[in-house]
Amino acid sequence: MSSIASRGRGRGRRTMNEINMVPFIDVMLVLLIIFMVTAPMLTPGMVNVPTVGKANKQPVKFATVVVGKDGLLQISTEGNTRTVTEKEAAQAALQWQQNQPDGTAAVIIAAEKTVAYEAVVKAMSALQKAGVQRVGLSVKQGG
Repeated sequence: MSSIASRGRGRGRRTMNEINMVPFIDVMLVLLIIFMVTAPMLTPGMVNVPTVGKANKQPVKFATVVVGKDGLLQISTEGNTRTVTEKEAAQAALQWQQNQPDGTAAVIIAAEKTVAYEAVVKAMSALQKAGVQRVGLSVKQGG
């Protein structure tokens, strides 16, 4: 008789080998409804990216700051080329731009594809901190 009583108690303690999927499906359906309701309310951000050749007024004269692979800068103004630091390039470009008529001169940054993006950004930042008004990037047109 004791063996029958122990059998009866063992059935209630048996673990389930199956996972109950109903709560998981409920959560997924609720998330789906939330995304379906909120998606039409989101407005995509529009970024107005400049394109090549769309400047209002093309510069008559320009100075070129060339960023080398090794991080060295060269500034070229009206045929004079010299190797300089970021600060010296910024000061020379600002001084050159101030000697030109307003709005007719720009400073162009040129670099090869293999130059680190950080070096180009540092050069642009130095020019902007110095107060250079028109700074552009040299690009190759076409493919």
